[in-house]
Amino acid sequence: MKKDELIIAKKKFKSRLIVGTGKYKNMTECSKAIKTSGAEIVTVAVRRVNISDKSKPLLMDYINPKKITYLPNTAGCFTSEEALRTLRLAREIGGWKLVKLEVLGDKNNLYPDMIETLKSTEVLSKEGFKVMVYCTDDPLMAKRLENVGACAIMPLAAPIGSGLGIQNKTNIKLIRNQTKLPLIIDAGLGQASDATISMELGCDGVLVNTAIAKAKKPFEMALAFKNGVIAGRQSFLAGRINKTLMGNPSSPTKGII
Repeated sequence: MKKDELIIAKKKFKSRLIVGTGKYKNMTECSKAIKTSGAEIVTVAVRRVNISDKSKPLLMDYINPKKITYLPNTAGCFTSEEALRTLRLAREIGGWKLVKLEVLGDKNNLYPDMIETLKSTEVLSKEGFKVMVYCTDDPLMAKRLENVGACAIMPLAAPIGSGLGIQNKTNIKLIRNQTKLPLIIDAGLGQASDATISMELGCDGVLVNTAIAKAKKPFEMALAFKNGVIAGRQSFLAGRINKTLMGNPSSPTKGII
């Protein structure tokens, strides 16, 4: 397992758990939860988290960008123009090129607008960004994102913050079978077993925010997700037995007295 690394845009990571920095009670709690989770990548909402105003508490004061990879994202953007402007600003402020794109289409269900998302991915890729894309679990759209230059496909399990877990395993399997890009479940996970299931489906990682930040005990949940991801990955690599309708005795039948 030590050699089993997550590779995104040629960067290597030991942890397959990505953690968000929003919704915590304060930055101290956020920092501790991330440390407990073992995550090496954290998402940063450029429009919501302070990363440049030195007169106010800076995220960098709590999460060391030299030790943790920052993944600027476009949370809260509802048009391609907003998303492009946000990520260009992130590159200007911190030099970030590895980014997470999300362009939402509805303020209630927070589903991505895939037309705007596809258009944004193509533009950003041409500008030299390495784009990890939040998307629906539609295999056709996932393939189109790959074709226009996405470096990672990030389908939702369920609506953002819903905690419902994976609602369509079949589509996740279809996307897994058609792409060699990193496949990371993003949004909708509620507990550690959801992460395990995601990894057992062959996903390369999961992104979790609300499930940890809003848990009754965030630090314990952060550790649970860490272990859940590891267990799911180990299970996937081990190779599960085939399913059958009939029983199959675990003890030999020859030589029975």
